[in-house]
Amino acid sequence: MSERIEKIMTVGITGASGGMYGVRLTQELLRQEYKVHLVLTEAAWQVFKEELLLDTTDREKVIHELFGDLPGELHTHDLHDYAAPIASGSYRSSGMVIIPCSMGTLSGMAHGASGNLLERTADVMLKEKRKLVIVPRETPLHDIHLENMLKLSKMGATILPAMPGYYHLPKTIDDLINFLVGKALDSLGVEHTLFTRWGE
Repeated sequence: MSERIEKIMTVGITGASGGMYGVRLTQELLRQEYKVHLVLTEAAWQVFKEELLLDTTDREKVIHELFGDLPGELHTHDLHDYAAPIASGSYRSSGMVIIPCSMGTLSGMAHGASGNLLERTADVMLKEKRKLVIVPRETPLHDIHLENMLKLSKMGATILPAMPGYYHLPKTIDDLINFLVGKALDSLGVEHTLFTRWGE
């Protein structure tokens, strides 16, 4: 895989609680000068408003405030833009992460629905045998949630629940966010220094 392809990643942010996970991960990829394709669901924008206390009436302004000063290359895509390059397997990239992932999006992916660009891009990752990291955020989980996660895991996706660890002795919410984002980056093969590893 060329260096150019290694520096291309897709990030999906859904309406599950924990939108800051997706924001922080996108920021870290851009800091490392990745080309990032970003897809947000309508519910993700609602989470940005409720949890991050952002004024989402001007979405382009929000994207600029969150990511505009970072050195990478950011491409945002409408949720129903099937003409986007990431909708095709012929467009090469190093992987995709959906962080956080709602149970609705999880179900769509598990059943190959491709009901929007996020689900379609995940389907591309699975069929092309590329890295797909899914960070589900829901509790408690019922049988259908668990079955959908198992189905995706069997197809090659990495299921990385939003369960922060505590062995690094977190002192702030940022420490907890960075731990989970760091674990997702580990699964994508992206180097980082977001948390102190066990034994370091």
